[in-house]
Amino acid sequence: MESRPDIFDRSRRARQRDRMVPGFADHDFLYRAMLDELLDRLRDVQRDLPEALVIGCPDDSAKAALEAMGKRVACVDAGFLAAQAARGVQADEDALPFADDSFNLILACGTLDSVNDLPGALILMRRILRPDGLLLAAFSGAGSLPRLKSALLAAEDDRPAQHVHPQVDVRSAGDLLSRAGFAMPVADGETLTIRYGDIVRLMHDLRGMGAGNILTTGAPALTRDILMRAAAHFAQAADADGRTGEQMAILYLSGWKPDPSQAKPARRGSATVSLADALKGKG
Repeated sequence: MESRPDIFDRSRRARQRDRMVPGFADHDFLYRAMLDELLDRLRDVQRDLPEALVIGCPDDSAKAALEAMGKRVACVDAGFLAAQAARGVQADEDALPFADDSFNLILACGTLDSVNDLPGALILMRRILRPDGLLLAAFSGAGSLPRLKSALLAAEDDRPAQHVHPQVDVRSAGDLLSRAGFAMPVADGETLTIRYGDIVRLMHDLRGMGAGNILTTGAPALTRDILMRAAAHFAQAADADGRTGEQMAILYLSGWKPDPSQAKPARRGSATVSLADALKGKG
C-alpha cells in the first residue's frame, strides 16, 4: 500500500523538541495545565494500572507524578535530548518501539497535534496497551491561536502562508478513537485564554514550548515589515489594559483497550425499570 507523504518534518520536530528542553520551565504553563488535568482524571479511575508509558517528556514531571502513585514508568519523546533527560526512548508516536500488551496506561501530553499519522499512532497505542488498559491524552486542537492566525493573515495580505498547523476538532478526535478500536472512547475539551502585551511574546512562548512551524512545506520567514503589521493587528484586539487575549483549545481523549471484563451497553429495550420510576423521589 502506498504511504502518504508526511505533513510534518520529523527531523525539524525532533530538533524543536530538543531546543525547548533547557528553557522549558519558562514556557511550560500550557503543558502544566494539560498534565494537571490528565492526572486529575487518572486519580478518578478506580483501577490499578501499574505499568505506564509517558509520551512527550519535556521534563520529568509526568514521570515523577506517576511514580509517586506507585507506577513503573517508561518515557518516549520525538526529541533525543528530551527523551534522554527523562531517561527514555526517542521515537515518534506513529512508530513506537514497544511490544504489544506492554503497558496498562499511556499518558500522552502535548504532542499528538503534530503526529504525521495520528490514526496509525492511536492504533499502535491501543496495541501496546494490555487488555483493559487506559489511554489518556491531551493536545491543542482546532480553535487554537485565532488572534495569531488573524494577525498573520492580515499582515501577509494577498500572499498568506500557512504558519499554524492543521488542527483536530473534538468530534474528529472522538471518531479517531473509535476507529482505532478503543472501547468507551471519550473526547472533550476546554479553551484557555492567555493574555499578551504583544505578539512577539506569544511567538516566543510558542517556540519555548516546542510549538513552532514544522510543516514539510515550510513557510517563508517573517520579514520585519510583516511582523510589524501583524503586531499592529494583534494590538488592535487588546483590552483596555493593553493586553490581547489569545486562546488555546485543548482536547482531552480517553479510551480503553477492549477486554471481556468490561461492561457492555445494555440491549435496547431491556430495561426493567422505567425512567419515570427511577426518578421518583429525586429532585
